[in-house]
Amino acid sequence: MGLLVNIDNGGTLTDICAFDGEKVVHAKTVTTPHDLTECLMNGLQALGDQLGQEGGLTRLIASIDHLRYSTTQGTNAIVQRKGPRLGLLVSGAAQVELARSAAPDLFEALVGDRVATIGDMTEAQVIQAVRTLIAKGASRLVLCLDGKEAAKVEGDLRRTLYATFPRHLLGAVPLLFSTDLAPGASAPRRAWSGLLNAFLHPSMEQFLHHAEDRLRQHRTRNPLLVFRNDGGSTRVSRTIALHTYSSGPRGGAVGAAILASHYGFERFASIDIGGTTTDLALFEDGQVAEHRFGNIEGAPIAFPLADVPSIAAGGGSILSVANGAIQVGPESMGALPGPACFARGGTNATLTDIMLLAGILDPASFFGGKLALDLERAQNAVRTHIAEPLDIDLDAAIVAAIDAYEAKVAGAIDGLAGDRGLDAMLAFGGAGPMSACGIAEKAGVDRVLVPRFAAVFSAFGIGFSPIRHRHSCKVDSFSADAVAKARRSLEEQAGRAMESEGFALKDCQTDWQAVLGDGDHAHSQPLADVSPDASGFVELNVVRDMPSIGLGPAFADQQHEAPSAGMRQAMGGMPLYRLEELDAGARATGPCLVEEQFFTAWIRPGWRFTVTGNHDLLIERKGD
Repeated sequence: MGLLVNIDNGGTLTDICAFDGEKVVHAKTVTTPHDLTECLMNGLQALGDQLGQEGGLTRLIASIDHLRYSTTQGTNAIVQRKGPRLGLLVSGAAQVELARSAAPDLFEALVGDRVATIGDMTEAQVIQAVRTLIAKGASRLVLCLDGKEAAKVEGDLRRTLYATFPRHLLGAVPLLFSTDLAPGASAPRRAWSGLLNAFLHPSMEQFLHHAEDRLRQHRTRNPLLVFRNDGGSTRVSRTIALHTYSSGPRGGAVGAAILASHYGFERFASIDIGGTTTDLALFEDGQVAEHRFGNIEGAPIAFPLADVPSIAAGGGSILSVANGAIQVGPESMGALPGPACFARGGTNATLTDIMLLAGILDPASFFGGKLALDLERAQNAVRTHIAEPLDIDLDAAIVAAIDAYEAKVAGAIDGLAGDRGLDAMLAFGGAGPMSACGIAEKAGVDRVLVPRFAAVFSAFGIGFSPIRHRHSCKVDSFSADAVAKARRSLEEQAGRAMESEGFALKDCQTDWQAVLGDGDHAHSQPLADVSPDASGFVELNVVRDMPSIGLGPAFADQQHEAPSAGMRQAMGGMPLYRLEELDAGARATGPCLVEEQFFTAWIRPGWRFTVTGNHDLLIERKGD
């Protein structure tokens, strides 16, 4: 087999994890927010360097069987409200109030007063309403009508509006019809799905199609695959923009579920700490909760979404003082200018600056030795923004900042987990391992797992995703003839879709379901169990599994004392271990540091680590 490459594009760093059927190779590069295609290609170049492959980027890309990609672009766009101004056309005022009340701030930022109620309007009046919304600044319009005839009326208006505003003219405004995007969903979910999809669509379309073009120039074998927030992957042309929202965190959740099952954890939490946010997930019986109908910042959508909330706390989060206390975030320095120690113009204090001053991070080895850190700039930032406002010395400021950061994440875990205890906590992301023990102590968790690929773990998790398509067809009854006709139509659609991915339908897993009920009351059941008199949707789910990374034994047969790689002058001095130099079964007691190419795990006093048979770090509180 050729290479299977997974890329997770974050706000600060972009992670790469590749598998060739035998070994796993990982790499990282700095995200380039001005042009995400640049960091995509830089990441592939870094991968080629790790593989020691000669022949340049074209030879590397030509050797890739499939490239799966996730990005925080959509998540960040919604958080920062960066996108087009939207217009909304609905049946009546009640629809507007329902949409606005669900997520007032989001509605104001995306739509504002660019709303028209067109329930009793003539076609000429609807056309004038569209012109008015455009005059108010709407660059994209969402049409969402209510009632049983919504799909028919939207279809009629589609013909009218496209005749008036032909799509081939420069003056045309993009239109999105909610019953096309989310047939069968309730009007509020169709409205918000349409608005969020329209908001994300321009930037995602521009970037992903540009990325595909660049890959084609280097003779890629197969189309770029987008990893979606439902855990599956599809090519760009079969992905809606809304499915990219929170796709990176979902990759981490997929990987966490795989590892937790491997180690026998049933109820646990995962923390994915990146440069801008910490993504959390609670797993019950080894699975993260998934809602058939998700919501984004309170806005109800018509698509499934895993329960992976985020808090504004990461390695690049700005640390400041307000009312005599250290505040963590919500603003982040991102990749540019980045933390003060990156020496790219940032002057605010961040967790990365704090950990550098504490000695946890080594300026010589950080980011695989490819990103120099400036100790003096970090000192100036922490002294100016934390020590002086609190009237304490630099050492006390470092301790206080670490405590504030850990307390914020631990509080989020407590809120997610409730009163019941947790078997373990999985800590990953570039900043997760260095804070894991402190967070676990504050959250009352006695066991932490740091995966060996913690620094690129969302990219690692994407490697377990299948190619997945879902096709549906509305039927007035589930009679034998109606179902047979729907099946033929859906099989033709699915066959074409999978062929475009490079696979034959006969080589895929298929599952037929009936979807009954309207709106939020919709539910699935096996097609064979449905009464012929019912009406609803025939749904075909198609899955094509791909080769995935194998796991080593959960536990080592024998344990032995880990050989130290020296001492680091961190927090009074502590032994340093290098993960790549440790065999399965190696163990040591904290305080100490375990360093990998792209992460550092800080083992606190009272904790000890053991290298598992899969070469992960199992860190446990020693007890009395």
